[in-house]
Amino acid sequence: MLFVGLPTFMAIATPPDNLQVQISYRQILKIALPISLAILVPQFNFITNNIFLGHYSQQALATASITGVYYLIFAMIGFGLNNGLQTLIARRAGENRPEEIGKIFGQGVFISMIIAAVGILLTWFVAPVILKNVLHNPETADDAIQFLKIRIWGLPFLYIYQMRNALLVGTNNSRYLISGALAETIANIAFDYLFIFGHFGFPEMGLNGAAVASIIAEFIGMFVIFVVIHYKGISKKFAVFSHLQWNGEYVKQILSISMPLIFQLAISIISWEFFYILIEHHGQKDLAISNVMRNIFGLAGCFSWAFAATSSAMVSNIIGQGKKELVPALIWKIVKMSTGLAIILASLINIFPVLFLSVFGQDEAFTLTALPVVRVVTFAMVLMSFSVVWMNAITGTGNSRFTFLIELITLVLYCIYVYVVLEEYKLSITYGWMSEWLYWLSIFSLSYWYMRSGKWKGKVI
Repeated sequence: MLFVGLPTFMAIATPPDNLQVQISYRQILKIALPISLAILVPQFNFITNNIFLGHYSQQALATASITGVYYLIFAMIGFGLNNGLQTLIARRAGENRPEEIGKIFGQGVFISMIIAAVGILLTWFVAPVILKNVLHNPETADDAIQFLKIRIWGLPFLYIYQMRNALLVGTNNSRYLISGALAETIANIAFDYLFIFGHFGFPEMGLNGAAVASIIAEFIGMFVIFVVIHYKGISKKFAVFSHLQWNGEYVKQILSISMPLIFQLAISIISWEFFYILIEHHGQKDLAISNVMRNIFGLAGCFSWAFAATSSAMVSNIIGQGKKELVPALIWKIVKMSTGLAIILASLINIFPVLFLSVFGQDEAFTLTALPVVRVVTFAMVLMSFSVVWMNAITGTGNSRFTFLIELITLVLYCIYVYVVLEEYKLSITYGWMSEWLYWLSIFSLSYWYMRSGKWKGKVI
């Protein structure tokens, strides 16, 4: 494997109003750290959610795995639109065409609201039929349906929040992401405590209380980011609210990049929901353990996906500057940082696994069953840390259709594996979670091959 040498910082300073990025570790960290913190804070919310639910009941913790992945499907659809929007904004920033950024952003908001409306309708009228037919435990199915009918109303707030993230990251203002994420976290933890357990006169809502708390928190996070963008002058600089009329040309441009990403991420999480449905067939304890494993993955993912978003934005910006020859060196720098951090996190979790598992309030039998799964998942974390950077580099080149093809090939292999292992041979969930090894190694192999081939150099967006 090729490694670049010691950090080298470019000596050329970037003017304050210049939206073009530099190829340096300092620039990478400047973009990635705020993104990782912005992702980490909501992930901390999610972990806190599950800690509260674990102490409330194992049934609630188990059901949260099904509902959490379901909502994640729509969240990742928004993330796909966010990535496509971010790629276009970053490209225009690299070309120093700030007048185009507000126009692109406005159309992104329109598209996201249409998707949110579709998501709400599907959750109310289609999802209940599916869940009642695929889940073996009627109580789990009923709890999941009730939760999702509440939770899905947070989708419009989440999508607008994600669109603003695309604007901030694409214009090198990612440091402002933290304020919205921090406000969302504080609100989520406070309302979780009040609504799940019924403290200070609030009704005890259990699992549904977590849904209400999350909606309130997403609204607060969206509102705070709106205030920050306004008072920092970003809205005015890019005329963000001056282009809210429907523009077919820009919509087509956004969708040409975003739709493959949306489908890619949607089918990816749908496959994960399929995995959790198969886990549910193994019983409540295995489902609860797998929910805890998702917390571990989410923790590492905060940093891996931050570096992935940095890879997409910086690759697009560098290509916009006409410096395609610098792209491979940039990717390797990001990979080294992402993978190094993942190894540190995986090592800490493996050194103190019992301490980590104990916070979810389960018994010793739960912990003993979960330990071998922890080993498998932490290794998958390391594989994800570099694979996702390479795949998002392809997104940065503008060829999101190829990333969709990569995802499709990989998920066929993934679904075959989990079905055979969990449903046909009924092996333990430890072997089921090894599917993540297959998934991330396949993603890396295909992404690395494409970037090394140089086929991306002729792509124009």
